[in-house]
Amino acid sequence: MELTTMKTRTAKPLSTHVRGLKLAALALGSSLVLAGCAGNPPTEQYAVTQSAVNSAVSAGGTEFAAVEMKAAQDKFKQAEIAMHDKKYDEAKLLAEQAEWDARVAERKAQAAKAQKAVQDARQGVQDVRQEGMRSAE
Repeated sequence: MELTTMKTRTAKPLSTHVRGLKLAALALGSSLVLAGCAGNPPTEQYAVTQSAVNSAVSAGGTEFAAVEMKAAQDKFKQAEIAMHDKKYDEAKLLAEQAEWDARVAERKAQAAKAQKAVQDARQGVQDVRQEGMRSAE
């Protein structure tokens, strides 16, 4: 009878030990998965940002939204440096900020061009009116 009790006593610590090993393995596996995610370079975001900066430059961002354009280009350069240093979280954050700065610069440039077109059209209408009044005299 004592022998049976001993088996029961040794079985409980063994099951607790196995449970502890399973938890440790689970924790180790989870940390490896998380570390793997954190270690990926943000290449997709980097490409999106580069495209946004190029679009802003093409739209006239350097002329019509110089402050926003400079901020976008500076943050993009910082993101490149962070990528090179394998600081991927920082690189992604900087790239996202640069993308939005570039998008703002592009929209401001488009708005400024549209406003200039409206002013030119108004001036054209005014010129036609004046020409019409001269012809009528």
